[in-house]
Amino acid sequence: MPADRLRTVLQRIQNAADATGRPVPALLAVSKTQPADAVAALAGAGQQAFGENYVQEAAAKRASLAADHPDLQWHLIGHLQSNKAALAAEVFDWVQSVDRDSVIAALARHRAPQRPRLNVLIQVNVEGEAGKGGCPPGAIAGLAERVAAEPRLALRGLMSIPVPHADPEARRPAFARMRALFDDLAARHPGVDTLSMGMSDDFPVAIAEGATMVRIGTALFGPRPN
Repeated sequence: MPADRLRTVLQRIQNAADATGRPVPALLAVSKTQPADAVAALAGAGQQAFGENYVQEAAAKRASLAADHPDLQWHLIGHLQSNKAALAAEVFDWVQSVDRDSVIAALARHRAPQRPRLNVLIQVNVEGEAGKGGCPPGAIAGLAERVAAEPRLALRGLMSIPVPHADPEARRPAFARMRALFDDLAARHPGVDTLSMGMSDDFPVAIAEGATMVRIGTALFGPRPN
């Protein structure tokens, strides 16, 4: 049952935080490819923040759930093509996958002034993995300045997806480096408060290294539909 799975995941998050003396991070339920009724069931159990990979899929879900669940928070966690930025700026409350200037400019241009500022995380390819989205660590400062200069955007922090080593412990150095990069960014931008890292199979390690938000799908929804 959705409520049971949610309680189990929240308890595991609490246990991981308690074990390392870290604050309890926020939970982002990764609902990509899940049907709207599965999102509604988890929302009914109390979960409010959902992560999607595809702009049009998220737009359809948000529209179908708006009447019964108007206060859900929607995060884009997948790669954003510039030609989808206009719709993304309308659909999402957070975009966690900003990694280049063109996306920053497009999101800022299309975010309606009557809406709250769009929360932005800079995605970092912390290990330089080929074919993966995210900026190199050396580009964080420049991108952060550009986000911070846009009045319709709010710079909130960093996001990363480390190399998926079979042993979650092998991901610890990447998580630790992300925390160092986050702390450096937060020292220069007072509004920075979010480090999004860790998924269903490695979130205890991410929490130990300082994640403030974890992104969990399978443990909440079960296997993704084919």
